[in-house]
Amino acid sequence: MFNLKGSIVALVTPMDSDGAIHWEGLKDLIEWHINSNTMGLVIVGTTGESATLDVSEHVQLIERSVDIASGRIEIIAGTGANSTKEAVYLTNSAKSAGANAALLVTPYYNKPTQEGLYRHYMMIADEVNLPQILYNVPSRTGCDLLNETVLRLVGHQNIVGLKDATGDLNRLDAMNSNLNNEQRESFFLYSGDDPTATRFILNGGSGTISVTANIVPKTISQICSLALSGQKEAALELDKTLIELNEVLFVQSNPIPIKWMLNRIGRITDGIRLPLSPLSSKFHDQAENVLKKLLLLN
Repeated sequence: MFNLKGSIVALVTPMDSDGAIHWEGLKDLIEWHINSNTMGLVIVGTTGESATLDVSEHVQLIERSVDIASGRIEIIAGTGANSTKEAVYLTNSAKSAGANAALLVTPYYNKPTQEGLYRHYMMIADEVNLPQILYNVPSRTGCDLLNETVLRLVGHQNIVGLKDATGDLNRLDAMNSNLNNEQRESFFLYSGDDPTATRFILNGGSGTISVTANIVPKTISQICSLALSGQKEAALELDKTLIELNEVLFVQSNPIPIKWMLNRIGRITDGIRLPLSPLSSKFHDQAENVLKKLLLLN
Protein backbone atom coordinates (compact mmCIF):
# COMPACT_ATOMS: atom_id res chain seq x y z
CA MET A 1 0.00 0.00 0.00
CA PHE A 2 1.25 3.47 -0.91
CA ASN A 3 2.08 5.47 2.22
CA LEU A 4 4.48 8.38 1.74
CA LYS A 5 4.73 11.44 3.95
CA GLY A 6 7.35 14.11 4.50
CA SER A 7 9.97 15.61 2.21
CA ILE A 8 9.84 14.59 -1.45
CA VAL A 9 12.33 16.28 -3.77
CA ALA A 10 11.28 17.35 -7.26
CA LEU A 11 14.69 16.37 -8.59
CA VAL A 12 16.60 18.30 -11.24
CA THR A 13 18.00 16.41 -14.20
CA PRO A 14 21.77 17.06 -14.27
CA MET A 15 23.11 17.87 -17.72
CA ASP A 16 26.43 18.61 -19.39
CA SER A 17 27.06 21.95 -21.10
CA ASP A 18 25.76 20.54 -24.38
CA GLY A 19 22.49 19.42 -22.76
CA ALA A 20 23.32 15.71 -22.59
CA ILE A 21 22.07 13.97 -19.45
CA HIS A 22 24.88 13.58 -16.92
CA TRP A 23 24.21 10.07 -15.64
CA GLU A 24 26.94 10.02 -13.01
CA GLY A 25 25.55 13.29 -11.65
CA LEU A 26 22.11 11.68 -11.36
CA LYS A 27 23.60 8.88 -9.27
CA ASP A 28 25.41 11.37 -7.03
CA LEU A 29 22.21 13.36 -6.43
CA ILE A 30 20.16 10.30 -5.56
CA GLU A 31 22.81 9.06 -3.11
CA TRP A 32 22.96 12.53 -1.51
CA HIS A 33 19.21 12.62 -0.98
CA ILE A 34 19.15 9.11 0.44
CA ASN A 35 21.78 10.22 2.96
CA SER A 36 19.84 13.42 3.73
CA ASN A 37 16.68 11.70 5.01
CA THR A 38 14.63 12.61 1.95
CA MET A 39 11.59 10.34 1.80
CA GLY A 40 11.00 10.32 -1.96
CA LEU A 41 12.18 11.65 -5.31
CA VAL A 42 10.10 12.87 -8.23
CA ILE A 43 12.00 12.00 -11.40
CA VAL A 44 11.28 13.85 -14.66
CA GLY A 45 8.80 16.31 -13.22
CA THR A 46 8.70 20.01 -14.11
CA THR A 47 11.93 20.60 -12.18
CA GLY A 48 13.46 17.66 -14.06
CA GLU A 49 12.82 19.44 -17.38
CA SER A 50 10.35 16.84 -18.60
CA ALA A 51 9.16 19.20 -21.33
CA THR A 52 12.63 19.30 -22.95
CA LEU A 53 13.27 15.53 -22.92
CA ASP A 54 12.25 13.07 -25.58
CA VAL A 55 10.22 10.00 -24.64
CA SER A 56 13.17 7.59 -24.67
CA GLU A 57 15.19 9.87 -22.36
CA HIS A 58 12.15 10.25 -20.11
CA VAL A 59 11.77 6.49 -19.72
CA GLN A 60 15.51 5.94 -19.33
CA LEU A 61 15.71 8.48 -16.50
CA ILE A 62 12.99 6.63 -14.61
CA GLU A 63 14.64 3.26 -15.19
CA ARG A 64 18.09 4.46 -14.12
CA SER A 65 16.72 6.19 -11.03
CA VAL A 66 14.85 3.08 -9.88
CA ASP A 67 18.01 1.04 -10.43
CA ILE A 68 20.20 3.49 -8.48
CA ALA A 69 17.69 3.78 -5.63
CA SER A 70 17.50 -0.01 -5.23
CA GLY A 71 14.52 0.31 -2.92
CA ARG A 72 16.27 2.69 -0.53
CA ILE A 73 14.05 5.65 -1.39
CA GLU A 74 10.63 5.99 -3.02
CA ILE A 75 10.78 6.87 -6.73
CA ILE A 76 7.82 8.80 -8.13
CA ALA A 77 7.89 9.12 -11.92
CA GLY A 78 6.59 12.24 -13.60
CA THR A 79 4.35 10.81 -16.31
CA GLY A 80 1.93 13.61 -17.11
CA ALA A 81 1.33 14.78 -20.67
CA ASN A 82 -1.14 16.88 -22.62
CA SER A 83 -2.08 13.73 -24.55
CA THR A 84 -3.91 11.11 -22.52
CA LYS A 85 -2.48 8.36 -24.75
CA GLU A 86 1.08 9.55 -24.04
CA ALA A 87 0.39 9.82 -20.31
CA VAL A 88 -0.86 6.22 -20.30
CA TYR A 89 2.28 5.09 -22.14
CA LEU A 90 4.63 6.93 -19.75
CA THR A 91 2.76 5.66 -16.68
CA ASN A 92 2.92 2.09 -17.99
CA SER A 93 6.64 2.59 -18.59
CA ALA A 94 7.07 3.81 -15.00
CA LYS A 95 5.27 0.73 -13.71
CA SER A 96 7.47 -1.54 -15.84
CA ALA A 97 10.57 0.24 -14.54
CA GLY A 98 9.55 -0.42 -10.94
CA ALA A 99 8.63 3.11 -9.87
CA ASN A 100 6.66 3.35 -6.62
CA ALA A 101 4.14 5.84 -8.00
CA ALA A 102 3.46 8.32 -10.80
CA LEU A 103 2.91 12.08 -10.66
CA LEU A 104 0.52 13.31 -13.33
CA VAL A 105 0.41 17.01 -14.10
CA THR A 106 -2.82 18.35 -15.58
CA PRO A 107 -2.70 18.40 -19.40
CA TYR A 108 -1.05 21.67 -20.39
CA TYR A 109 -1.81 24.06 -23.25
CA ASN A 110 -5.04 22.47 -24.50
CA LYS A 111 -7.13 23.70 -21.52
CA PRO A 112 -9.51 20.74 -20.98
CA THR A 113 -12.82 21.12 -19.17
CA GLN A 114 -13.30 19.63 -15.71
CA GLU A 115 -15.11 16.71 -17.35
CA GLY A 116 -12.15 16.24 -19.68
CA LEU A 117 -9.77 16.24 -16.71
CA TYR A 118 -11.92 13.69 -14.92
CA ARG A 119 -11.98 11.36 -17.92
CA HIS A 120 -8.25 11.86 -18.55
CA TYR A 121 -7.29 10.80 -15.03
CA MET A 122 -9.84 7.99 -14.87
CA MET A 123 -8.55 6.49 -18.10
CA ILE A 124 -4.95 6.46 -16.85
CA ALA A 125 -6.01 5.02 -13.50
CA ASP A 126 -8.09 2.33 -15.21
CA GLU A 127 -5.31 1.43 -17.64
CA VAL A 128 -2.32 1.32 -15.26
CA ASN A 129 -2.28 -0.40 -11.87
CA LEU A 130 0.17 1.97 -10.19
CA PRO A 131 -0.36 4.55 -7.40
CA GLN A 132 -1.01 7.90 -9.06
CA ILE A 133 -0.72 11.42 -7.66
CA LEU A 134 -2.66 14.21 -9.36
CA TYR A 135 -0.71 17.43 -9.90
CA ASN A 136 -2.35 20.84 -10.13
CA VAL A 137 -0.16 23.79 -11.13
CA PRO A 138 -2.41 26.20 -13.05
CA SER A 139 0.25 28.92 -13.24
CA ARG A 140 2.22 26.70 -15.65
CA THR A 141 -0.45 24.65 -17.40
CA GLY A 142 -3.27 27.14 -17.96
CA CYS A 143 -5.57 24.57 -16.39
CA ASP A 144 -6.98 24.36 -12.85
CA LEU A 145 -8.00 20.99 -11.41
CA LEU A 146 -10.82 22.00 -9.09
CA ASN A 147 -11.45 20.35 -5.72
CA GLU A 148 -14.82 19.12 -6.95
CA THR A 149 -13.13 17.14 -9.72
CA VAL A 150 -10.48 15.77 -7.37
CA LEU A 151 -13.24 14.53 -5.05
CA ARG A 152 -14.83 12.67 -7.99
CA LEU A 153 -11.48 10.90 -8.53
CA VAL A 154 -10.60 10.08 -4.92
CA GLY A 155 -12.53 6.82 -4.92
CA HIS A 156 -10.35 5.17 -7.55
CA GLN A 157 -7.96 2.68 -5.94
CA ASN A 158 -5.02 3.86 -8.06
CA ILE A 159 -5.48 7.59 -7.36
CA VAL A 160 -3.69 8.12 -4.07
CA GLY A 161 -2.91 11.81 -3.74
CA LEU A 162 -2.78 15.38 -4.95
CA LYS A 163 0.11 17.78 -5.34
CA ASP A 164 -1.36 21.28 -4.97
CA ALA A 165 0.94 24.02 -6.27
CA THR A 166 -1.61 26.84 -6.07
CA GLY A 167 -0.28 28.19 -2.75
CA ASP A 168 -3.91 28.65 -1.64
CA LEU A 169 -4.27 27.08 1.80
CA ASN A 170 -8.04 27.59 1.69
CA ARG A 171 -8.17 24.88 -0.96
CA LEU A 172 -6.43 22.48 1.39
CA ASP A 173 -8.92 23.26 4.15
CA ALA A 174 -11.83 22.74 1.77
CA MET A 175 -10.41 19.45 0.51
CA ASN A 176 -9.81 18.10 4.00
CA SER A 177 -13.31 19.07 5.08
CA ASN A 178 -14.80 17.06 2.20
CA LEU A 179 -12.77 13.89 2.74
CA ASN A 180 -14.15 11.27 5.10
CA ASN A 181 -11.98 9.71 7.81
CA GLU A 182 -11.00 6.73 5.68
CA GLN A 183 -10.04 8.97 2.74
CA ARG A 184 -7.92 11.22 4.96
CA GLU A 185 -5.84 8.14 5.82
CA SER A 186 -5.42 6.87 2.26
CA PHE A 187 -5.42 10.05 0.11
CA PHE A 188 -2.25 12.11 0.50
CA LEU A 189 -2.16 15.89 0.09
CA TYR A 190 1.22 17.37 -0.86
CA SER A 191 2.25 20.98 -1.15
CA GLY A 192 3.82 22.01 -4.43
CA ASP A 193 4.51 25.57 -3.26
CA ASP A 194 7.68 25.95 -1.19
CA PRO A 195 6.88 29.30 0.49
CA THR A 196 3.65 27.92 1.98
CA ALA A 197 4.64 24.25 2.37
CA THR A 198 5.24 24.30 6.12
CA ARG A 199 1.86 25.85 6.84
CA PHE A 200 0.30 23.40 4.37
CA ILE A 201 1.59 20.44 6.40
CA LEU A 202 0.62 22.05 9.71
CA ASN A 203 -2.90 22.50 8.30
CA GLY A 204 -3.29 18.81 7.57
CA GLY A 205 -1.07 18.12 4.56
CA SER A 206 0.99 14.95 4.16
CA GLY A 207 4.24 16.55 3.02
CA THR A 208 5.83 18.57 0.28
CA ILE A 209 7.07 17.91 -3.23
CA SER A 210 9.77 20.52 -3.11
CA VAL A 211 12.11 22.45 -5.38
CA THR A 212 13.91 23.99 -2.39
CA ALA A 213 14.77 20.54 -1.01
CA ASN A 214 17.09 20.05 -3.98
CA ILE A 215 19.61 22.28 -2.25
CA VAL A 216 18.79 21.99 1.48
CA PRO A 217 17.41 18.43 1.74
CA LYS A 218 18.22 17.90 5.42
CA THR A 219 16.53 21.15 6.42
CA ILE A 220 13.33 20.41 4.50
CA SER A 221 13.28 16.88 5.90
CA GLN A 222 13.59 18.29 9.42
CA ILE A 223 10.85 20.87 8.83
CA CYS A 224 8.51 18.15 7.56
CA SER A 225 9.22 15.94 10.56
CA LEU A 226 8.53 18.80 12.96
CA ALA A 227 5.33 19.83 11.17
CA LEU A 228 3.99 16.28 10.89
CA SER A 229 4.57 15.72 14.60
CA GLY A 230 2.71 18.93 15.48
CA GLN A 231 5.74 20.96 16.60
CA LYS A 232 4.36 24.12 15.03
CA GLU A 233 6.64 26.79 16.49
CA ALA A 234 9.85 24.85 15.78
CA ALA A 235 8.75 24.08 12.22
CA LEU A 236 7.85 27.70 11.47
CA GLU A 237 11.06 28.98 13.05
CA LEU A 238 13.18 26.73 10.85
CA ASP A 239 11.06 27.63 7.83
CA LYS A 240 11.91 31.32 8.38
CA THR A 241 15.57 30.57 7.62
CA LEU A 242 14.58 29.64 4.06
CA ILE A 243 12.50 32.70 3.14
CA GLU A 244 15.24 34.28 1.01
CA LEU A 245 16.12 30.97 -0.61
CA ASN A 246 12.49 30.37 -1.57
CA GLU A 247 12.37 33.84 -3.09
CA VAL A 248 15.50 33.52 -5.22
CA LEU A 249 14.53 30.08 -6.50
CA PHE A 250 11.63 31.62 -8.38
CA VAL A 251 13.10 34.87 -9.72
CA GLN A 252 13.09 33.12 -13.10
CA SER A 253 11.25 30.03 -14.28
CA ASN A 254 11.99 26.84 -12.36
CA PRO A 255 14.43 25.04 -12.72
CA ILE A 256 16.67 27.89 -13.94
CA PRO A 257 17.67 29.25 -10.49
CA ILE A 258 17.93 25.87 -8.72
CA LYS A 259 20.20 24.42 -11.42
CA TRP A 260 22.48 27.48 -11.29
CA MET A 261 22.71 27.29 -7.50
CA LEU A 262 23.36 23.54 -7.45
CA ASN A 263 26.12 24.05 -9.99
CA ARG A 264 27.55 26.89 -7.91
CA ILE A 265 27.91 24.64 -4.86
CA GLY A 266 29.40 21.85 -6.97
CA ARG A 267 26.50 19.39 -6.93
CA ILE A 268 25.76 19.29 -10.68
CA THR A 269 27.28 20.28 -14.02
CA ASP A 270 26.09 23.48 -15.69
CA GLY A 271 23.77 22.18 -18.43
CA ILE A 272 20.20 23.28 -19.06
CA ARG A 273 18.16 22.76 -22.22
CA LEU A 274 16.61 25.31 -24.51
CA PRO A 275 14.20 26.98 -24.47
CA LEU A 276 15.38 27.36 -20.84
CA SER A 277 18.53 29.43 -20.48
CA PRO A 278 21.03 29.93 -17.63
CA LEU A 279 20.18 32.25 -14.74
CA SER A 280 20.46 35.90 -15.72
CA SER A 281 23.63 37.54 -14.39
CA LYS A 282 21.55 40.22 -12.67
CA PHE A 283 20.45 37.57 -10.13
CA HIS A 284 23.88 36.03 -9.48
CA ASP A 285 24.80 38.21 -6.52
CA GLN A 286 21.41 37.65 -4.88
CA ALA A 287 21.73 33.89 -5.28
CA GLU A 288 25.34 33.86 -4.02
CA ASN A 289 24.43 35.90 -0.96
CA VAL A 290 21.69 33.41 -0.06
CA LEU A 291 24.12 30.51 -0.45
CA LYS A 292 26.61 32.26 1.81
CA LYS A 293 24.00 32.95 4.50
CA LEU A 294 23.07 29.28 4.48
CA LEU A 295 26.76 28.30 4.70
CA LEU A 296 26.53 26.34 1.46
CA LEU A 297 29.59 27.91 -0.16
CA ASN A 298 33.07 26.87 0.94
